[in-house]
Amino acid sequence: MASKALIPFLVAMMLLTGVCNTLFTKYQDNQCVRNCDDPDPKKRKTFEQPVLQTAQMFVGEVGCWLIVGIMAVYQRYANRKSLKANGYQAVDSGNAEDNDDAASINSEHPLTHPPVKKYAGPDGLLKGFGILLLALPAICDILGTTLVNAGLFMVAASIYQMTRGALVLFVGLFSVIFLHRKLHLFHWVSLVGVMVGVALVGLAGVIWPDSKDAVKQAADDAASAEALRAALGVFLIAGAQIFTASQFVLEEFLLERSSIDAIEVVGWEGLFGLAVTLICMLVLHLAVGRTDAGRYGMFDMVEGFRQMTEYKSIWISSILTMISIGGFNFFGLSVTRSVSATARSTIDSCRTLFIWIVSLGLGWETFKGLQVVGFALLVYFTFLFNGVVQPPFKFLRPPNDEIEELLPEEPIEHI
Repeated sequence: MASKALIPFLVAMMLLTGVCNTLFTKYQDNQCVRNCDDPDPKKRKTFEQPVLQTAQMFVGEVGCWLIVGIMAVYQRYANRKSLKANGYQAVDSGNAEDNDDAASINSEHPLTHPPVKKYAGPDGLLKGFGILLLALPAICDILGTTLVNAGLFMVAASIYQMTRGALVLFVGLFSVIFLHRKLHLFHWVSLVGVMVGVALVGLAGVIWPDSKDAVKQAADDAASAEALRAALGVFLIAGAQIFTASQFVLEEFLLERSSIDAIEVVGWEGLFGLAVTLICMLVLHLAVGRTDAGRYGMFDMVEGFRQMTEYKSIWISSILTMISIGGFNFFGLSVTRSVSATARSTIDSCRTLFIWIVSLGLGWETFKGLQVVGFALLVYFTFLFNGVVQPPFKFLRPPNDEIEELLPEEPIEHI
């Protein structure tokens, strides 16, 4: 359980790693991988491998086990060093009980000195084979991540992130239905406001779509096709939030009923998710990727690995994505355990501002007035939901003792 002082750090790191995830993934989507020297821009193909990007995400999560191992070795070394510093020596005795009594009487150290604890694995709901329950949020993660990766190479990075604001609504609904959380009237108004902001952002992307390459678009028919492509991208990303919300709520449900560390949850979900993703990749490659219609497409596993290993910009960004996604899930789960899944999803929407600014600076998209209005609504109602700003009308304000703070004086116990 994180202390009060540590929660702002966890929130900040969740936002930083989340921004890096989106930008690294969008950078990959913009890389040309085939026919790059063709004089006709329409024949140039960019990196479009959402399933492979999902697999690389789980590889990053599996890498958390390396951190767990290092922490275990360090803890073991620290425990041994502590025992030696206290003058501990093993004494052989035929009578264990007498030896324990004598030790307690003659000890020069406080009897309240904490014993050295050995790790016995997670308890509660995740004890033993119960750890397999973490496969459920992992499967939701697979579905949600694959859909958003597919939508990301159809829209700008900031539109992608703003559309993910719909996550707040689904997490709020699922928290009330399945976790029996209490949301006040101003919470529901905030959720509706977030949805309106998301809708305006998506509408801006459809009306004024950003072209990946201005030369690539042939005037009228290309503009129409790009608008439909942007609409499909927004639809895929918004729909994926149902699976992501299910993942968040499942994780909170399981964390409330077990004392397992957040970094181990990330590691287990990574193992289950990577196994399922690789099996699906193999099946889809054999069923679709090897056919004439599927060759060089998103289900052609051989072509996907060739693109990832052959192009330096892609494999470097893949490594960076793996590192950032592992950190993002760890910090996100830490926020879930210390606060709640709904707070995690609303905090996550704040990274939209940073992604939007970077995307404008890199020239990945153009400035749109309607997008600014949608963004302003998204930020305001996110702040309203979290109590950063007060509800504008008195009838929306509940009694102060009924509000659960976003960053409470003492973290909420989910045990």
